[in-house]
Amino acid sequence: MPNYSGVWSLPTQMQAIADQNWPMGPGAPTAVSASAGDAQAAVTFTAPSFTGVPPGITGYLATSNPGGLTATGASSPLTVTGLTNGVSYTFDVQATNGVQYGPAGTSGSVSPAAPRAVFGGGLTTGGSRTNIMDYIDMSTTGNATDFGDLIASVENNSSCASSTRGIFFGGNDGGDNQTINYITIITTGNASDFGNLDPTATDGAACSNETRGIIGGTGGVVASYITIASTGNSATFGNLTGSPNISQLGACASTTRGVFAGGLRGSTSNIIDYVTIDTTGNATDFGDLISTTRSLSGASNSTRGVFGGGGSFGSGNVIQYITIASTGNATDFGDMLASTGGLGAAASSTRITFGGGTSGSYSNVIQYITISSTGNAIDFGDLTAPRAELSACSNGHGGLS
Repeated sequence: MPNYSGVWSLPTQMQAIADQNWPMGPGAPTAVSASAGDAQAAVTFTAPSFTGVPPGITGYLATSNPGGLTATGASSPLTVTGLTNGVSYTFDVQATNGVQYGPAGTSGSVSPAAPRAVFGGGLTTGGSRTNIMDYIDMSTTGNATDFGDLIASVENNSSCASSTRGIFFGGNDGGDNQTINYITIITTGNASDFGNLDPTATDGAACSNETRGIIGGTGGVVASYITIASTGNSATFGNLTGSPNISQLGACASTTRGVFAGGLRGSTSNIIDYVTIDTTGNATDFGDLISTTRSLSGASNSTRGVFGGGGSFGSGNVIQYITIASTGNATDFGDMLASTGGLGAAASSTRITFGGGTSGSYSNVIQYITISSTGNAIDFGDLTAPRAELSACSNGHGGLS
């Protein structure tokens, strides 16, 4: 490579560029996408094939539009912080070889939002099914606010979410309901039809990353999945382990792994299974819960899964946790406010909220834990109505963190 100091004639410079003997930044990163969080966004991308002259990528720069807020790093993803919730952003990503930055690849638009949990369905006082949805701001404490209505009044439904869309699966509306509902989490209003479950699903549990939702334990071993951003019917994912009759279990996820725990598998179970969310196939044994438990609820941040409550063998107030990336048995976390089963659970990157449930009577209590700190649950506020056998989801759970 020549010495670039001094004065070069234009033809000589153009020839050097053509021969790639002139300093050049790397090509534009491809497949740039962004996932919004609370006042931040994680920007993912694929490295460019052209690494510049001299060759070799030394880092990346992500820049927000609007605002010009930046993040740098050696690889994908880059997290841009300091964003304003509710504002729509795109992100430019450039690579550098230490000499200069190359052209940018640009993401689609996302809008950061405070972590919101939405609780839907369930049985109300007197045992009537409900289509109620209500929501809380997970970063504060306080009572829930009405969100809108599900398509039908159901109990024993299940739910999951991306950073923008919440999904409510099936449940019992007097029979096994096949309907999949969806909502836009930051926009209150009634649920819309997404598609149908195959098979029907009641007493299941669901988890998700940013792109795919999985429901398992639907009165059988079959796990089904959907692509959250695209309405349509579910497709077969694979089988959970254990008996061919699985229900009343809990689930949680990281960005890569879904975990299903406990439930009825012929009899009350302590089994924990896991799947790789983006790869269809049968589940693999993960380890064991502290005790056999059904009617428990699960939620997670990006690393730790937590299961709370339950309905059998004295385990109804137990909170237990796992490290999602590392197979092994669950560990004691602390206690719920009371022995309670059939709760809804949702997570942000720092906090899990458990809402409703029953311990002889239907509850409107919302309680929370700080995921990184073991200890007993703390009162958060109240749901808009007492109910049990409901489900919950959020726009900031572990599959998105």
